[in-house]
Amino acid sequence: MNEQIQEVLALTNRWVKRLSREKFSMLFTLAQPMIFWLIFFGNLFQRAADIQVLQAPNYMSFLAAGVVVMTVLNNGLAGGIDLLFDKENGFLERLMSTPIRRSSVILSRFLFVMAITGMQILVILAVAFLFGVIPETGMLGITVILLIGMLFGVGLTAISMAMAFSVKSHGDFFSVLGFLSLPMIFLSSALVPLSAMPGWMQALAFFNPMTWVIDAVRPLIISGWSQALPQVGMALMVLVAFDALCLYGGAKAFKRSVG
Repeated sequence: MNEQIQEVLALTNRWVKRLSREKFSMLFTLAQPMIFWLIFFGNLFQRAADIQVLQAPNYMSFLAAGVVVMTVLNNGLAGGIDLLFDKENGFLERLMSTPIRRSSVILSRFLFVMAITGMQILVILAVAFLFGVIPETGMLGITVILLIGMLFGVGLTAISMAMAFSVKSHGDFFSVLGFLSLPMIFLSSALVPLSAMPGWMQALAFFNPMTWVIDAVRPLIISGWSQALPQVGMALMVLVAFDALCLYGGAKAFKRSVG
């Protein structure tokens, strides 16, 4: 067990060093585009949004939860990119021939992606705070937001790594990535409440795990514990099932790829 911990930490350190060598990538990873969604999109629709429909103090408060979860979505679905490039340049095959546990490669990637995602969530909440969005549930609520985000990110990263091991080229990977991300965003309550959607979109959004995650994070920010706890409980149940399914599929894809 101690050996595997050392392997995971060493491989995670490799991902960190790779990111730190790419200064612009590191900058744009932490100050990533979702912040601009919050700043520009939030302020753009601040006056146009119907507060009674949103059931929030303002559109910025409503949007904050959506931007947090969109960040998790983007990070999770992009989590397999580095593994894909390692596979394409032959490094992954050489790594697999060394006397390390294959699971250490996967666990290190999960650890790295979750750490980056957690930092980005905190950055977004800090930016939202500058615009007057203060979580009603306090520091404990922020902790729960991080927990929910991490759980959602685990399933998404498993999907991304399964794609990385399954597709033949990075062109195919990015095509699938674009196909998955936009429908998940627009068929969720990230930008508008479910009540403002057409009926057919509401039906599809109901089966989108992202909707459940956003509907748990949003009351943690704008309502308080009395409204948040039931939503958090439902989201946790959905995420357990979602993660189990994604991890199972990811494990099968990994075994097929590396034998």
